[in-house]
Amino acid sequence: MPHDDHEHHHAADSAGAQGRLVWALILTGGFVVFEALAGWKANSLALLTDAVHNLSDVLALGLSWYAMRLTAQPAHAAKTFGYHRAGILAALANSAGLVGVALYILYDAYVRLLSPAPVQADILIGVGGAALLVNAFTAWLVHHGSHDDLNMRSAFLHLLGDVVSTLGAIAAGVAIRYTGLYWLDPAVSVLIALLILWNAKGLMAEVMDILLESTPRDVDMGSMVRDMMQVEGVHGVHHLHVWSISRQLRMLSAHIVTDDIRLSEGEELQRRVTRLLARRYGIAHTTLQLESESCQPDQLYCDISRPNHRYHGE
Repeated sequence: MPHDDHEHHHAADSAGAQGRLVWALILTGGFVVFEALAGWKANSLALLTDAVHNLSDVLALGLSWYAMRLTAQPAHAAKTFGYHRAGILAALANSAGLVGVALYILYDAYVRLLSPAPVQADILIGVGGAALLVNAFTAWLVHHGSHDDLNMRSAFLHLLGDVVSTLGAIAAGVAIRYTGLYWLDPAVSVLIALLILWNAKGLMAEVMDILLESTPRDVDMGSMVRDMMQVEGVHGVHHLHVWSISRQLRMLSAHIVTDDIRLSEGEELQRRVTRLLARRYGIAHTTLQLESESCQPDQLYCDISRPNHRYHGE
């Protein structure tokens, strides 16, 4: 795909994702007020819990929308990588928010379990059904693009958690209606909170990997080095670094040991290695330094806190 077409396609995807986030934000925000009032009238912790979770979704969606707009800004002298990490920071904030919501739910459920309060099951079932429709629709809106974008994925997990929590609220309402066991209402809230914590844990681990410049989890460094060594003209690889700016934007830098060749031959060698890395490992942004003699042949991963004595003097 030509560069201009790729940029146009990316811009169109970004604009579409922003539009879906805005619609999800509007629908979720309006429903929060309705559900909170219904939960207060029914005296249902499950509904109030779902309303609080929905409120966190409003904040998460707003943060994701702002981060997406910021990410679209071009790189400049002060931000040479652009604003791609804005989405990662938004995902970190959203995952931390999920943990906070879950802990609040667990505390409130504990208090209710000590002294179960009467719950109006019919309101719980009716409002839970309406919430299920709203949450399922907004989750569907945000799902597109959530696989490759952690920012969108964090927003989607918020909304998917709401779908599950409303299913739990409906189930609690039906059980209470036929059994009169009011403790089921906070018990369902505990299950919802544990599910939220599980989702937040996975998301936060992936976010921290990116912020710590970790190697992408699906990249086998041993296989990568072997593949690079198979390229004609490559005699050695060292000072190798692979990291992610965002989930879909991967970077690599390495020193390549080769013969004492002409500049044009070096450029062709770089192109062959770059094509290999893009095709097999999804790494489209590479920086390769060619050397005719390895400065540290036994050091595949260098300590970047130390200067390279070959170029800084002994």
